[in-house]
Amino acid sequence: MVDWLESHMLPCFFKKYLGLDCPGCGMQRALVALLKGDIAGSFHHYPALLPMLAMLVLLVLHLVFKFERGGTWLKYTYLFVVATVVVSYMAKLTGW
Repeated sequence: MVDWLESHMLPCFFKKYLGLDCPGCGMQRALVALLKGDIAGSFHHYPALLPMLAMLVLLVLHLVFKFERGGTWLKYTYLFVVATVVVSYMAKLTGW
């Protein structure tokens, strides 16, 4: 399955037409690296993937178990994911 995903990645139209990486560029490669067990490679391609997956797991657990403060934790996790996306995107654009 990982080989199939690796050979069928979608192109980034933002990069194709504007010549710039989009804020989501690298997510597919990061997911493939994570599925192969390469956590460091996954983080290198797209640092926000791991927090995003953690947020999705928290969301599912909150929907199933109805945690008392689950909504609050989801808000903070969401803000952390957004901040990670913004910081990593700015770092990528500036070459940092």
